[in-house]
Amino acid sequence: MSDRPDNLIQGERARLFPVLADTSKEGRTLSILLACMESVDGFGKSLLADLGIKAGARSKLETYTEVVLKKGSDKTARPDGLLILKTGSKTWSALVEAKVGNSELSSEQLDSYLEIAKLNGIDALITISNQFSPLPSHHPVQLSAASLKKATVLHWSWMYVLTQATLQLGNGDIEDKEQRIILNEMVRFLSHPSAGVKSFEQMPASWSAITGAVQAGGSISPKSNDVQEVVGAWYQEIRDLCLILSRQLGEDVNVKVPRVHASDPVARLKSDAQVLATENCLHATFVIPNTAGAILVSADFRKKSVFASMRVNAPADKKSTKARLNWLLRQLQKSKSDNVYIRLFWPGRGPFTQHPIAVLRETPEKAEENGKVATSFEVVFACDLGARFSQRRNFIVDLEHAIPEFYEQIGQHLKAWQPQAPKIKPEKNDAEDVNTAALRDEAEIEVANRNSSTE
Repeated sequence: MSDRPDNLIQGERARLFPVLADTSKEGRTLSILLACMESVDGFGKSLLADLGIKAGARSKLETYTEVVLKKGSDKTARPDGLLILKTGSKTWSALVEAKVGNSELSSEQLDSYLEIAKLNGIDALITISNQFSPLPSHHPVQLSAASLKKATVLHWSWMYVLTQATLQLGNGDIEDKEQRIILNEMVRFLSHPSAGVKSFEQMPASWSAITGAVQAGGSISPKSNDVQEVVGAWYQEIRDLCLILSRQLGEDVNVKVPRVHASDPVARLKSDAQVLATENCLHATFVIPNTAGAILVSADFRKKSVFASMRVNAPADKKSTKARLNWLLRQLQKSKSDNVYIRLFWPGRGPFTQHPIAVLRETPEKAEENGKVATSFEVVFACDLGARFSQRRNFIVDLEHAIPEFYEQIGQHLKAWQPQAPKIKPEKNDAEDVNTAALRDEAEIEVANRNSSTE
């Protein structure tokens, strides 16, 4: 091909309808995705934007499959694809490696591709598989520090790709009719079981081991392989849950990660492993657009329960706890009361108080504390999983049912309190002020005259 990049010996432009052997499921699926990224302008650029790669209106994206590069490629080390983004005189490129079904990425294979990227001046390696990562920059496979210096390593799950395409179609982001048809066909293809696109279906065997250890009263080490594997699996599951909520709501739902951890996945894993070891809990924070606040989710190994909660400030224009609580309860009139509790937070650093929502609906005055007024509320949904908590697949099923149910019953109804906008005070009329002053002066003079005549 005359328009091939200089460092590409062999490669075909990605095709929507690839002619490949039946055994090449990965090649076929990746070719369709890359062709859609190149053909459907908004879709390809939105996926790259998620990686932090800006593509303007004049940027041109080229995609290739079955690539062989000048340096480092051989029969055993051939990346599945290549992306090239050209913006004026600037070029950004990335190798692509894809897995489908139960196939997983390996550190050995990725190490070889990173070496190829370095030798050929390629900026990044993008991997796509059914493994999930909380952020594109947090890779599900642990790589050595030396390998990570060769090129940027980024990751998408297939379910993420499918979700982004579904959102773009649902939100009307793709206006061109032909491009919408192409993207819709890709969604139809990826949604079929034969494409090998899967959700996160079960926790690892170490999940049951950690649950058993906690239930037996034993201690667990944050440095143990089991703990770190459980934390990694938790990251994958909460990412999958984000995508489930995104498809259900038609909006991008994201996991909130502290800034220091967003740039350092190793520090994040270490921190959450320590929390699991000391608190016997795993936590996650979901951010949904235009809601009253973030949704906090916890998996408690001691209680074998899942908790979801949202916190809102109490309305400052209401003077009593009962009045403030009624403001909250009115928002949740249609919500089910099963396993729902309200926590009241008070001035100072004292502990919160908690009551079942069913009790407060009947007698809100029970929440009052002498001499204190609640400053904020937290609505908590508690889901006791019992024996199912330790079961690797059932835990996933129950979690993915509980969190959407919490949002449907609670989250979508809550509204944050806002003070009323200030009102313009009527301005005094200058002429009226002068007349009023004149009348007052005349009255004072008349009183003075009266007093003098009396004397």
